[in-house]
Amino acid sequence: MCHVEMLILVINPGSTSTKVAVFDGERELVSETLRHSKEELSRYERIIDQYLFRKEIILQFLGENGINLSSLKAVVGRGGLLKPIPGGTYLVNEAILDDLKNARYGEHASNLGAILAHEIASEAGCPAYIVDPVVVDELQDLARVSGLKGFERRSILHALNQRAVARRAAGDIGKRYEEVNLVIAHMGGGISVAAHRRGRIVDVNSALNCEGPFTPERAPTLPILGVLDLLNKGAFDLPSLLKRIVGNGGLVAYLGTNSVMEVERRIDSGDEFAELVLKGMAYQVSRWIGKMASVLAGEIDAIVLTGGVAYSQRVVGWIRERVSFIAPVMVYPGEDEMKALALGALRVLRGEEEAKVYA
Repeated sequence: MCHVEMLILVINPGSTSTKVAVFDGERELVSETLRHSKEELSRYERIIDQYLFRKEIILQFLGENGINLSSLKAVVGRGGLLKPIPGGTYLVNEAILDDLKNARYGEHASNLGAILAHEIASEAGCPAYIVDPVVVDELQDLARVSGLKGFERRSILHALNQRAVARRAAGDIGKRYEEVNLVIAHMGGGISVAAHRRGRIVDVNSALNCEGPFTPERAPTLPILGVLDLLNKGAFDLPSLLKRIVGNGGLVAYLGTNSVMEVERRIDSGDEFAELVLKGMAYQVSRWIGKMASVLAGEIDAIVLTGGVAYSQRVVGWIRERVSFIAPVMVYPGEDEMKALALGALRVLRGEEEAKVYA
């Protein structure tokens, strides 16, 4: 390590792995995906109980790479399931830790992000942050009206990558994120299509609540009377129906795979049904982009496609054909969550924005 500006440790826990990276400012120095076997994790009754086990592995990673805790300027973790909050970088405080440790809003591996960041930052003597968790909710009031009194629409989306790509696209346009209107479609195992109005996500399909386009493995927004009829006839009970919709829907339901690359191989081999289904997914994404265009009243600087599915030139081409009349289409394949987390902390450390307080 020659020149060191600000060393930032990034922690992104998943169900069977913990991604860790150290950044020097915007530059990644080292990263690794630390994988955990089922046997290792089976010793813990709750996800929260894993934090000491994962902490030791992270500290070992730092030691092996010659990084002293005292050299860290910040530790940033993936935000977990918290109450709905505006987007931004949040200082990890007791309110965040209490909600995550008690799984007040749900149990998920990402809940460990803030806890691990706090534990390690406390030893390092530096601040701990989370950035743009999935519960980011900036919906305008109109977007909350569902049509059924007492049942409001909620914002659940790929906020971290959506916001990071939004900043990148705005920069490529030559403006600040707070100066542009964008429609962004994150396309991965789940798909979220959002309207970004001058720095705020004012509307989005509630991706984890089964709303929006069908995806490689999910089947949201099914005709509700048809679903209720299946339950009424006893074809499914609620748990089995949910498993069918989330995890075994979308491309999996039609084609037995969640791999877009595999589906494209079948199309190249002449499988017309595979082409129909994949084009149907692109069609639904296009339709939701049109919905979000209407939210912004057609005042759109760009339509942005991102996520793993955006690597597919075929899918991107189908979407572009349908929506390019609305605004220019910009494509940023994949997602760089680790850098997005680091940049969120870096903006605060550099004084470009203030850390928010969760209460």
